[in-house]
Amino acid sequence: MAHKAGYVNIIGNPNVGKSTLMNVLIGEKLSIITSKAQTTRHRILGIVNGDDFQILFSDTPGIIKPAYELQESMMDFVKSAFEDADVLLFMVEVGEKELKDTAFFDKLKTTKTPVILLINKIDLSNQKEVEDKIAFWQKELPNSIIYPISALNNFNIENVLHKIIELLPESPPYFPKDQLTDKPERFFVNETIREKILMNYKKEIPYAVEIETEEFFEDEKIIRIRSVIMVERETQKGIIIGHKGSALKRVGTEARKDLEKFFDKKIFLELYVKVNKDWRKNNNQLKRFGYKE
Repeated sequence: MAHKAGYVNIIGNPNVGKSTLMNVLIGEKLSIITSKAQTTRHRILGIVNGDDFQILFSDTPGIIKPAYELQESMMDFVKSAFEDADVLLFMVEVGEKELKDTAFFDKLKTTKTPVILLINKIDLSNQKEVEDKIAFWQKELPNSIIYPISALNNFNIENVLHKIIELLPESPPYFPKDQLTDKPERFFVNETIREKILMNYKKEIPYAVEIETEEFFEDEKIIRIRSVIMVERETQKGIIIGHKGSALKRVGTEARKDLEKFFDKKIFLELYVKVNKDWRKNNNQLKRFGYKE
């Protein structure tokens, strides 16, 4: 039997469940998940292997109209997802009627790439509303294949996976068959810490934060990690640390527990906080953190 392989890129508005879907399809937690918009900042590749196929799933940031340089870089990741996709997964919620950026939606209407439209969170809806939404999207995107799903409850995901494999082009694998992602270990350390900051702090604080792991030493029984939390202003530094370091300690404890599950090893995690003024608007800093070439 011929081997199939290709890029399957997930796009959609913020908070529609793209990262949840990605993790369900991969069977591992590669993408961080919170209820806040813009949780995903990078394009994250997750690899699913079978005897005669290799699927390169790509989770992308939610589509927004960018307000500053970091957000522009995030939207560049979405644009690149259009360019190299063999299959596009366009994800919407039951209540949605449009993409936040009409230019992306126009691209979806005219693309020659196969489009699978996933109507997510149907567990929060009813049969009539789901049927109405299927009819609505069939009219809006007649070139798409539509599946109602619940990523959270793993409903209809198997059927979507079979359809993806059917649509993949014949190709040898792009990566070794035992590889799970294209990202290095430090990336997942950074993302895990950032997830805990998104969950523990309010307002602008989580969006002003970037993580840099300076040290990652792995022994047989323990991984020793030293990571720096970058903020834009001194006032933010104080909020991240909290009274007598209590807030920072909570982030460290929660991140360490998740990292021990991810790496299946004991973790020793040191966290520090530094001010990196206006890094979100600085092209050199955005390159340093992997948002620009």
